[in-house]
Amino acid sequence: MRSTTVHSERHLASRIGWLRAAVLGANDGIVSTASLIVGVAAAGPERQAILVAGVAGLLAGALSMAAGEFVSVSSQADTERADLAREAEEIRTDPAFERDELAAIYVGRGVERALARQVADQMMAADALGAHARDELGLSDTTSARPLQAAFASALTFSAGAAAPLLIALLVPADAIIASVFAVSLLCLVLLGWIGARAGGAPPMRAVLRVGFWGVVAMAVTAGVGALFGVAA
Repeated sequence: MRSTTVHSERHLASRIGWLRAAVLGANDGIVSTASLIVGVAAAGPERQAILVAGVAGLLAGALSMAAGEFVSVSSQADTERADLAREAEEIRTDPAFERDELAAIYVGRGVERALARQVADQMMAADALGAHARDELGLSDTTSARPLQAAFASALTFSAGAAAPLLIALLVPADAIIASVFAVSLLCLVLLGWIGARAGGAPPMRAVLRVGFWGVVAMAVTAGVGALFGVAA
């Protein structure tokens, strides 16, 4: 007697929602706070002023990221709900047309027309709205918008990213702040790019080069601006 087992798979697409917010938050936390610290330090203030600027950047950035993600993802969620409501109304008022529409989608994917109609009939009978949400609108539990989750992940990871350059600025000698923050932040960005790529199943080297390049550009530009204003002062 042949035994049947359920083969459970965990796909990387299930990580899209939180991974995007987490990587974006941490990357922004490192780049923006490190750039702020390097820029202020290049202008020549004392350590206390540099640390105050870094802490202010951390708090403002974390709150800004949380608010921005919440508003953005809430707008996406509103659009999804509106699409589902419209689809539910169309299913209620014209189920035959919606069944044909679903069958046409399956035919377009390579299913024979007669079989596609049978599949559409069964899918409509089991969960009509769910079938149209997945196959017509491209919506699913995996990719659905979660505003609170995105806001919390962004704020938390921004704070974690921003803490690294801020801690370095606190611990190293004052005359070594710029070089130390630059080096440690670049290392953190490279590590973050590698982790994000591995978690998402993407080529690590491309992500590492991308985040490293833009991190160097941001810190170099703010250091130049800080030095310019420091000399001007």
